[in-house]
Amino acid sequence: MVKAFISMGSNIEPAENVKRAISLLVSKVRVTGISTVYLTPPVGRPDQAWYYNCVIEIVTDVSPSDLKYKVLRPIEDALGRVRTEDKYESRPIDLDLILYDSLVLQREEITLPDPLILQRPFLAEGLYELAPDLEIPGVGMTTSQLITSLGKAEMVPLREYSNLLKMEVSHAAELPENRKTG
Repeated sequence: MVKAFISMGSNIEPAENVKRAISLLVSKVRVTGISTVYLTPPVGRPDQAWYYNCVIEIVTDVSPSDLKYKVLRPIEDALGRVRTEDKYESRPIDLDLILYDSLVLQREEITLPDPLILQRPFLAEGLYELAPDLEIPGVGMTTSQLITSLGKAEMVPLREYSNLLKMEVSHAAELPENRKTG
């Protein structure tokens, strides 16, 4: 079993879609943590609605490729995500594997750790909240050092919403049918 981290974002009905995505994720893997959800401005498209963004911690024995293509992509599909060449388009949900234990991997279909960790403050904050002493593999920086180097960005913590999600996941994890090991 390894610890992995997934980024989650939405700017189309975000309150509902983030909640639904987490519920679907809990049914597939063991979720062990959810960071605060942050309201953040869209990257590359100032005319779009703001995003709900957070980081999810899981424990799994599913390979990185299977996690991406057999767990995360089907959840995106179920929530109506349609991928186009426009990487800045609005979306009901975006799920990305950003860290997989200490694995450093660069392939056409997957790069670990996700390079956006070093550019997006909401990813750094979410990781720091879940694992304050975690060293980012291949980078030589802890999450604490990373948030210091990135500085504060325009992000609004959605604490009440985040707490509701955490309570729902905690309750769902206690149900025998949701005790996932994979």
